[in-house]
Amino acid sequence: MHSVNMLQAKSSLSRLVEAIEQGEEREIIIARNGRPAAKLVPMEASMPGQRIGIAKGAFEVPGNIDTSNAEVADLFLGRLAP
Repeated sequence: MHSVNMLQAKSSLSRLVEAIEQGEEREIIIARNGRPAAKLVPMEASMPGQRIGIAKGAFEVPGNIDTSNAEVADLFLGRLAP
């Protein structure tokens, strides 16, 4: 665990982030007035979940999307209850 003061962190943030990204440091503590204030750690790599087809079957796409324009405008203006 590496610790730096706020001024050092401000002047060398890019270098500190690079050290985290390269695995040279697991965490860096940033201190203000000698007291720990923040911790710089690597982001957890996460694989995004499957998104293709997530809404399949949840709604029907109309042949002409402009047929409901007046109703949508009324909903936006509060003239119709949803």
